[in-house]
Amino acid sequence: MISHHHDPRRCGVLVAVALLMAAAWTCTPTAAQTAAAVRDTVGGNLDVRLVTQQKMDAWATERDALVRRYRQAEARIDWLTGRRDAQALRVKALESRVAELERRLREADRLEGSLQDTLQVILDRLEASVDRSLPFLPAERAFRLQTLREDMARPDLAAAEKLRRLLEALQVETGYGSTVEVYQDRITVDGEAVHADILRLGRVALFWMTPDRKRGGVYDLGRAAWVEADGGERRRIGLAMDMALRRRPVELVDLPVGRIAGPEETP
Repeated sequence: MISHHHDPRRCGVLVAVALLMAAAWTCTPTAAQTAAAVRDTVGGNLDVRLVTQQKMDAWATERDALVRRYRQAEARIDWLTGRRDAQALRVKALESRVAELERRLREADRLEGSLQDTLQVILDRLEASVDRSLPFLPAERAFRLQTLREDMARPDLAAAEKLRRLLEALQVETGYGSTVEVYQDRITVDGEAVHADILRLGRVALFWMTPDRKRGGVYDLGRAAWVEADGGERRRIGLAMDMALRRRPVELVDLPVGRIAGPEETP
């Protein structure tokens, strides 16, 4: 006989099993869901892998650029180092050149001071020589000496230029010794002013004649005066003057040239 009496505990167990089976059926994924999940996972991994590769490629490009810049910087440094060394040698050479030029300038200043004193001594001797010599071309020679004195006193005129001008004056004075000329001047004969033609024979003798050839004479160096000659000497002076002016052929003429000067009187 079947009993219809129900055990409450048994009924609770059955209900619990039923609930568990329902829950299990509800939570178990389907095949489609599983495949989708796998695809999502693989796709995500691929995306991560792609981003990672892109970053690696970008870093490789940047790394190559940095390497090139580094090598260019090294090459630039090597080039600049070479330039620096070359410039250092050039500066050293220039400094040596400057030091040498400064030494020469100091030496030039010293020599210029010494040369200035020497030039003044030479000018003094030239003036003394002109004073002792025959008084020919007095205005021209006096002007030359005056100009030289002014040049020697000029602080803006280089010593080399002063030397050049002094040597030119010496050359002119020396040239008088080998030339003959006739020029006109006013002289004083026995206190009388006379306009005369002057014949200069080098630096040896001076003769004079009036333009009408009625008077003539010689400069006496011993007396430091113009003196008048007699008729014979005056005629010979006239002949010599004509030959100097190329008015007649050159021939021997006996002229009073005066005495030979001693060493202390030599111009």
